[in-house]
Amino acid sequence: MVSFLAVAKPLVRALPQPFPPLVRQRLSRCLSSAAAQGSSPSPNAGTARLPEALEERVSQALEGMRRSGTFKTERIITTPQSSSIKVQNDSDKPVLNFCANNYLGLADRPEVIQRADEYLHKWGNGLSSVRFICGTQSIHKELEAQISDFYGTAYPRDTILYASCFDANAGVFESLLTEQDAIISDSLNHASIIDGVRLCKAKRFRYANGDVADLERQLQLADEAGCRVKMVATDGVFSMDGVIAPLRDICDVVERHGAILLVDDAHATGFVGDTGRGTGEYWGAIDRVHLVNSTLGKALGGASGGYTTGHPLLISMLRNTSRPYLFSNTLAPSVVGAAAAAIDLVGHPETRAPLLDQLWSNAALFRSRMQDAGFVLAGKDHAIIPVMLGDARVASKMADSLLARGIYVVGFSYPVVPKDKARIRVQLSAAHSADQVNHAVDSFIEVGRELGVI
Repeated sequence: MVSFLAVAKPLVRALPQPFPPLVRQRLSRCLSSAAAQGSSPSPNAGTARLPEALEERVSQALEGMRRSGTFKTERIITTPQSSSIKVQNDSDKPVLNFCANNYLGLADRPEVIQRADEYLHKWGNGLSSVRFICGTQSIHKELEAQISDFYGTAYPRDTILYASCFDANAGVFESLLTEQDAIISDSLNHASIIDGVRLCKAKRFRYANGDVADLERQLQLADEAGCRVKMVATDGVFSMDGVIAPLRDICDVVERHGAILLVDDAHATGFVGDTGRGTGEYWGAIDRVHLVNSTLGKALGGASGGYTTGHPLLISMLRNTSRPYLFSNTLAPSVVGAAAAAIDLVGHPETRAPLLDQLWSNAALFRSRMQDAGFVLAGKDHAIIPVMLGDARVASKMADSLLARGIYVVGFSYPVVPKDKARIRVQLSAAHSADQVNHAVDSFIEVGRELGVI
């Protein structure tokens, strides 16, 4: 439809010359004003506004978190990740970091940084592509082969890289299982496994945390339901508790029922087991695990990246059907280089042994002194040592008081851990010195007494 203004403007210009000039000018101004008003947006046009129902619901939820002490804030670090860092606050003093996944202290290790820098300058910043289009360089295939070799050559193995271990868990179940199959999952598995299971059409069964007898019952139920393929999924280490899954016993049950086993070993790869091969090595069952999902972002350099390693047939299926792999950019060359350097350090006894010796010495020292002081600790045989407090507000207050004393830790509460199970999860590193560990324990004792925890 032709607008009034589109017709009116030419008519004004066509008025005969004897027409009074003042009238002509006034008509032109009126039309120009009308055009401006018609084209200007209303006060709310072009501004995204939240629906009132959503705004009210989210505001109430956030306020509830603040009242209960579960609202999470982020402290800003102004230095590289290390055992001693600086945090953005009123003080410029360094603090000791006891809450990073930097188990071997490789996040700022010179060899790791140097290799990342070399790969950045040789191979570029990134590929601007997913793997199957134009995102696979020779360094990606080399890293996949390096990871496969890291786990041993007792049987053929292949590896597929992901942007994260979360993506590896998100992509494995939907790709390998159908509605005729079953997933039997530990009740305390990581959120990424839970989300991955939700994407899959397989029947779902859940067994009590680390309870092998209950696992067997759930496998029997899956058999009775006529499930063709049964996949058992478990964390290798339950990171909120510092507990290592009983993989040897799990393997026994899995094999009796003709199932397959997937282990998320993110909090074990590089430092658990005699040579850092993870929970499979810790239990002497590394060749009995069908699939391992893990990360390059914790002990192996601390950056990003994840992978699935296992039977070549399954890895080939993941390359062709795993959505996080097919639709995510390939790993940046600098990340590939850093991971390769970290695996080299773990792979060689002369560099691995001092790191593992220091790590486990630190963990033993911290656990022994904290127990002697009267703290309730969870976990066993791991660098994660949760200090159990129960109340979320106590955990938050203790973390703040420790930071004021130069100890950086974080309180964990619901929904990350069950209600009334709030804790401070302490994580030891090979980068910590014995003096630093002792200083942390001394600070815990001082604050614990102030708050009536001990």
